[in-house]
Amino acid sequence: MPDKSTFKQLREDEREVRKQLIIKAAKSLFEEKSFHDIGMRDIAVKAGVSAASIYRYFPSQDDLFVEALIQDLNNIEQRFQHRLNQGDSIEDLTLAVVDYMIDNEATFQMMCHFMIRGERTPQALKKFNGVQRYFLDMFDKVVKSTEGAGNLRLNTQAFFASLAGVVLTFRNYPGRTAEEKRKAIHKLALIIMRQGTIDTFEKA
Repeated sequence: MPDKSTFKQLREDEREVRKQLIIKAAKSLFEEKSFHDIGMRDIAVKAGVSAASIYRYFPSQDDLFVEALIQDLNNIEQRFQHRLNQGDSIEDLTLAVVDYMIDNEATFQMMCHFMIRGERTPQALKKFNGVQRYFLDMFDKVVKSTEGAGNLRLNTQAFFASLAGVVLTFRNYPGRTAEEKRKAIHKLALIIMRQGTIDTFEKA
């Protein structure tokens, strides 16, 4: 007969499966609907669980979004590390960042949500700040390994914020095809990267 520790592990495994099911449902909805049109009830229906049960795993909608962001951060890190191992240039890495933002609508919407909204739960805010610091640390390594920098963190913050702004401004630009918009974003991203590199070495 299984002991108590085995039953406890089974319950924890089941809990993790349900959490992942809810996160997957939320990210799927982000691809179908406007971010602010999605509520916890919509996510519950998509996941096949009751709305009340979601709150057992996530105290608020923001807590759910942060958990989804953390998972995506792992994907971004793996992509960056793979490119670094291949010896990609800073230009290649810049385009990889904007392509990830363009191709992963759910992630980008969640990022914008946390950067714009002021009313966040303390727990979600703490986790999001941790996500930001981890991502910037990771991006610092990318910049340092490719070009180096004087004030590394300040340059990284300015660089990432500029790239996010370009994607936000032009991802839904009217009258352009998806490919035309991507090319325009690429051009602007490379201008930002090259100007930032010039300024860095002029001040070094």
